[in-house]
Amino acid sequence: MESKNTVIEIRKLVKTFPMGNREFTALNGINLIFAAGEFSGLVGPSGSGKTTLLNIIGTLDSPTEGEALVLGDSVGKLSQRNAAHLRNLKIGFIFQTFNLLPVYSAMENVEFPLLLQKMSAENRKKAVMDALDWVGLADKAKSRPAQMSGGECQRVAIARAIVKKPVIVLADEPTANLDAENSHHILKTMVKLNRELGTTFLFATHDEKVIGYLSRIIKLADGKVVDDMLVTVN
Repeated sequence: MESKNTVIEIRKLVKTFPMGNREFTALNGINLIFAAGEFSGLVGPSGSGKTTLLNIIGTLDSPTEGEALVLGDSVGKLSQRNAAHLRNLKIGFIFQTFNLLPVYSAMENVEFPLLLQKMSAENRKKAVMDALDWVGLADKAKSRPAQMSGGECQRVAIARAIVKKPVIVLADEPTANLDAENSHHILKTMVKLNRELGTTFLFATHDEKVIGYLSRIIKLADGKVVDDMLVTVN
C-alpha cells in the first residue's frame, strides 16, 4: 500500500527489448517502494537491469508490463509533455559522464534547468550560486569545464541536478570516471544534500565506494530483485 511519504512505487514491473527474432527481458517482475528522503542504490553487475529501472523511474522509458508510480504519476500513462514536465520540476539526473556544455561556464551550466521554469533572473542567479556553494564550487562559477578537474566537473553536474531542489535525484554510476579521493568528496556532498534538503537519492552502481555510503542496498540479477536490505551507515 502506498503511504503518503512514498515517492516511488514499482509494481510487477516488466521491461522487454526486441533482440533480433526474440525479446530480451531486462526487468522481470520488480516490486519496490521508496520513501521520501531515502539514500538507496540498485546494485548488480552490468546487464542486471539497474540502468533500465533508473530510466523508467526517471520517465525516460516506459514499462512493458506492470506499473511505475513516481510522485503519484504512472510513468506508462504519462504523455511525453507531462513526462518532461515531471522531469523538469521534480527529478534531477547525475550521469557517469558530466554532460556539461563546454562553451558555458559552471554557473551557466547549472542555470540551464532553471531556464525551463518561470523564474526571474535574480532568483535564478541566487539558486545557482546556492547550488554551487553546496558543492563547494562558488569560486569556480565563471570557469568553463576545460578549466576544471574531473572531480570539479562532476560536482558542477551535481549542482545542476539539485539546483531546482528536486524531490528525487537519480545517479547512474556517478563516480565511475573519478579517482577515490574525488569519489568520496562527491559522495559526502550527496549525503549532505540528502540530509539537509531531504532529497531522495537513488543510485545505479557496482562501485564499492558508492555502496559504502548507501543506507539501503537493492541487489539485482537478471532483471530481478535478489536482495533488499537496510544498512547502518556511520
